Amino acid sequence: MSITLAQAETAVQAAKVKATELGTLMNIAIVDAGANLTAFAHMDGAWLGSIDISQKKARTARYFDMPTGEIGKLSQPGGSLYNIEHSNGGLITFPGGIPIKNADGDIIGAIGVSGSTVENDHIVAQAGVDALG
Repeated sequence: MSITLAQAETAVQAAKVKATELGTLMNIAIVDAGANLTAFAHMDGAWLGSIDISQKKARTARYFDMPTGEIGKLSQPGGSLYNIEHSNGGLITFPGGIPIKNADGDIIGAIGVSGSTVENDHIVAQAGVDALG
């Protein structure tokens, strides 16, 4: 089972609303269960460098089925996932990527957000996930 385009667009819209509430500009990527880009938004004026980061955050969250911030904690020197960010063509291991689950708890995709502080990135990503709750 995978996220639908309609669900992905709902998540993007909710994330854009939250970003606007926070007064920030974001890049928002949604990937399906196979980590394929399904929906994307580049808010006017958002950092160009964050386009790639948002997509990698979404893929990272899906590849490992956990929030990217949690992967970051495990990938510190001495951690069980140290240097994992060098795998899979480059991963992002700081907050802003979150798996998306359906009502049965199955992971159907992930969201990745980039364009502000990692705290704001995570808040905006969570808003996208919550819109599908």
